[in-house]
Amino acid sequence: MPLNDDQHSDSDSSRLSESTASSSDSEYSRQSFNSDSSSKPSSPASSPPKIITFDELMAAARNLSDLTLAHEIAVNANFCIKHEAFPQNSLAGTVKRIVHKAFWDHLESELNEDPPEYEHAIKLFEEIKEILLSFLTPGANRIKNQICEVLDTDLIRQQAEHNAVDIHGLANYIINTMGKLCAPIRDNDIKQLKATDNIVELLRQIFHVLDLMKVDMANYRIQNLRPYLQRNLVDYERTKFQEILDETPNALDLTTEWIKESIEDELSSVSDESSSSPGADSSSKPIISPTLVLNNGYLKLLQWDYHKTFPETLITDEVRLQELREKLNQLKIVACVCLITNNMVGAAIVDVPDFAEQLKRISVPLLEGMSKKTFDLKEALNAIGVQICSKVNRSLTERGLPTLNAEMQSNLMGQIGHIAEENNPISSLIDKRIQFFMRSVLALPSFQKCMPTVPGGLSVIQTEMELIGSQYASIVNFNKQVYGPFYANILRKLLFPEAPMGKTETETPTN
Repeated sequence: MPLNDDQHSDSDSSRLSESTASSSDSEYSRQSFNSDSSSKPSSPASSPPKIITFDELMAAARNLSDLTLAHEIAVNANFCIKHEAFPQNSLAGTVKRIVHKAFWDHLESELNEDPPEYEHAIKLFEEIKEILLSFLTPGANRIKNQICEVLDTDLIRQQAEHNAVDIHGLANYIINTMGKLCAPIRDNDIKQLKATDNIVELLRQIFHVLDLMKVDMANYRIQNLRPYLQRNLVDYERTKFQEILDETPNALDLTTEWIKESIEDELSSVSDESSSSPGADSSSKPIISPTLVLNNGYLKLLQWDYHKTFPETLITDEVRLQELREKLNQLKIVACVCLITNNMVGAAIVDVPDFAEQLKRISVPLLEGMSKKTFDLKEALNAIGVQICSKVNRSLTERGLPTLNAEMQSNLMGQIGHIAEENNPISSLIDKRIQFFMRSVLALPSFQKCMPTVPGGLSVIQTEMELIGSQYASIVNFNKQVYGPFYANILRKLLFPEAPMGKTETETPTN
């Protein structure tokens, strides 16, 4: 059954929910970048420049939509279609309500005529028949024949000509059939239909419940499809993206720019190291690891300016990566708060068990919604400072120790408030340690399940960092599996322009 049924009913829009995926790692060796041989059918090949027609552009858009949907279904265990209504006060909601009311009022006036006019009602029965048939599995011939026999529109028209239509009997048959086909969650809806007497309201509610059943059926089929997609997703996504690339040859421009920026950053880093090393040969060409270039590029995504367009090969995971970035920003603030508090009053609270956890429980709720434009970080930090001073003083009082004086409280609150400032030394230090940890995560072999050691100052957020690290590695490793051949082709052109050019190998090289 298609997910987008075009029916005259109260059908509504759908949305996606998000999560992350897990997959294995893949890296690159220079040998693979210099390879000139591949005859495998799924090898991504560059396309010559050409004029893109509107049909080709639409075909590429459909491929991107299919790729995105398949990726979401496979990697997001919580993905489902949801039935949503337009807000009552919205323009779309108002227009829909007016149009539907006019339709059902017109149907009611037709059925109240003497003799009744059944033409519109017959069209509704025909539509209901098609929806019921769409719910059937292959081989359900008995119920299929029964539906076609009872809801035979030609027969109903003949009955209408003689004013012999049992419209309530037809409605009852429809309700009973819906009860056999619906999910258990719709049993109460079916009971309410049976309790409705007005035929027009009954037909209206039948269409509403059928809409819900269509959503249920779509989600059921998604559940059945998920295991197949998970087994075949790498090949499917790579093939779909190659189709997009064939239709729009510039579909890797942003990805190429992303990798190029990473190469420039790495060259700058190598140049700085060479200039600081005595006896280094400044005339020799620096050797850059393609693996390091890619990993640095992935790290940049955790600090990405989301006003910029994302690389094409990472669009399917843009939302997930943005969520990880926002979580890391929140955890960075928490770690800064704990480090500052420990440095200033550590001697007074060293004997308090789990005091860092208590500070975290104070900070996290006040940092919720950091990604929103309306969020005031300075105000949140001031509130955190006030509560932490109160917490410290309460702890000191409970142990019979003198509380913090006004100057110490002011200094503590001031340092916490300064975290929001650009180039704050504490914030920069924690940020570097978070980046070091995430870089270490990417350096781990994909089969290694344990996380690297968390750097000093991050112990209070260790559990959260390891969870984010695992999710981040899953996204990156799967992305390398799918788009590794495309990255290899780009890296060969940028790093080894003298190497012979050929189709990129389909099998992503190992480290």
